[in-house]
Amino acid sequence: MRETYHDELNSISDSLVEMANLVGSAMGLATAALLDADVQLAESVISADEKVDELQRDLENRAIGVLARQQPVATDLRLVVTSLRMSADLERSGDLAEHVAKLARMRYPQRAVPRDLRRTILEMGQLAQRLMAQAAEVIITQDVAAALQLEKDDDRMDELHRMTFQHLMDEQWHHGVETAVDVTLVGRYYERFADHAVSVAQRVVYLVTGEHADELTSDAPA
Repeated sequence: MRETYHDELNSISDSLVEMANLVGSAMGLATAALLDADVQLAESVISADEKVDELQRDLENRAIGVLARQQPVATDLRLVVTSLRMSADLERSGDLAEHVAKLARMRYPQRAVPRDLRRTILEMGQLAQRLMAQAAEVIITQDVAAALQLEKDDDRMDELHRMTFQHLMDEQWHHGVETAVDVTLVGRYYERFADHAVSVAQRVVYLVTGEHADELTSDAPA
């Protein structure tokens, strides 16, 4: 009976890792579709988001089942509760990748991102994918130090996000209002995606330690 119980807990963690890998890959593909005006690739990202939604619904049902049948306590209870919250972060991340793909589809056959911003947007897409891969690894290893490091790695995304705004506000901007709106939106999508990856890592910190990430960092010696 206990073996079945632990198998259920492990399957919940496995589903979180699968979701993280799926949404990370989706953002990488959506970035390629956006920069290359690849409408077929964009469509594949949009269609694949349903798989992430299905995984979240299934995870929620299993987690609620564990709560009802097993009445977990201590670390096991934290695992179930934080898994529900992480699955919400990951589902939203999938939506953000879908938004990037939909922008690529909407502007096809044109490219939504002007040439002088392509390098910045490419780096944002690559960083978003890398942060989510780190979040997936943190779920597996439950490495608190790696989880806390992820928030520091997110600083680069914030910097890139500021750079896009500076570019838009430059008096030499000549791409028009529509493109400015597109770039503003896509920059926000990447920034929020990275925030969700950080949130997943922070929830792992709580799972392992019983303390929130900001509590741990505030207690650290100066």
